[in-house]
Amino acid sequence: MLDDFLLRALAAGIGVALLAGPLGCFVVWRRMAYLGDSLAHSALLGIAIGLLLDLEATLAIVFAGLAFAVLLVGLQQQRQLATDTLLGLLAHSGLAIGLVVLSFAEGVRVDLMGYLFGDVLAVRSRDLLWIWGGGALLVGVLAALWRPLLLATLQEDMARAEGQPVLALRFALTLLLALTVALAMKVVGILLITSLLIVPAAAARPLARTPVAMALIAAAAGSLSVAGGIGGSYLADTPTGPSIVVAALLLFLLSQAASALARRARAA
Repeated sequence: MLDDFLLRALAAGIGVALLAGPLGCFVVWRRMAYLGDSLAHSALLGIAIGLLLDLEATLAIVFAGLAFAVLLVGLQQQRQLATDTLLGLLAHSGLAIGLVVLSFAEGVRVDLMGYLFGDVLAVRSRDLLWIWGGGALLVGVLAALWRPLLLATLQEDMARAEGQPVLALRFALTLLLALTVALAMKVVGILLITSLLIVPAAAARPLARTPVAMALIAAAAGSLSVAGGIGGSYLADTPTGPSIVVAALLLFLLSQAASALARRARAA
C-alpha cells in the first residue's frame, strides 16, 4: 500500500499535468517558451506580496498573474519592442521586485526553496481541492476556447478575417497559463513549471498527427512524468520536483528516438 502522502502527491501532480499538457502545446506552437519563465517570476512577486499582506499564496499568485497578463497584452500593442524582449523585461523586473518586497517581510519565515522547486510530498487535502477544482474549471474554459485559440495561434490572419477577437484570445491564453502556474506551484515549483508545460508537449509533437492528439498525448506524457518522477524520488531519495522534470526529459528523448526510428522505417 502506498502512503497517503504519496497518493496525494500523485493526485496533485496528475491534476496539474492534465492541464499543463494541452496548454503547453500552445506555448510550443506559438514559440513562446520564455512566457512560462516570465509567469513564474511574476508568481514570485505574488508570493512576496501575499506574505507581506498575509494573503493566501495561491490567491496572491493568481492576482499577480492577472496583472502580468494585462500588462503583457497591453505592452504588445505598442509594437515597438518584440514579444521576447517584453517577456524578458517583465520576467526579470518581476523577480527583482519580488525579492525586494520579500526583504520588507521582516519576521516572516519563508520557505523559498519550497516555492521555487515545489514540495509535492507536502500536498494537503485543501491543495488537492485547489488543483482539481481550479484545474477542472480551466480545462473547461480551454475546451470552450479551443477552436478560436487554435486558429488564432496557427493562422492569426485567418482568425482576424473570421472576426475572432484575437487580442482577447491572447489575453485569455496568458491568463490560463498564469493560473496554471499558481496551481502547479506545489508540484514542481515556480522555477520548474515551464518544464512541465514545454517538455511533455515537445515529447508529444513527433507522435501526434493532429492538434487534439498532441494535446492528449502531452497530458498523458505529463501524467507519466509525474508518476515516474515521484516513484523515482521515493526510491532514490531525490528532490521530487526536479525528478518529475527529469522523467519528462526521458520521455522526450524516447519520443525523439521513436520518431527517428519511424522515419528510417518509412525511408527503407
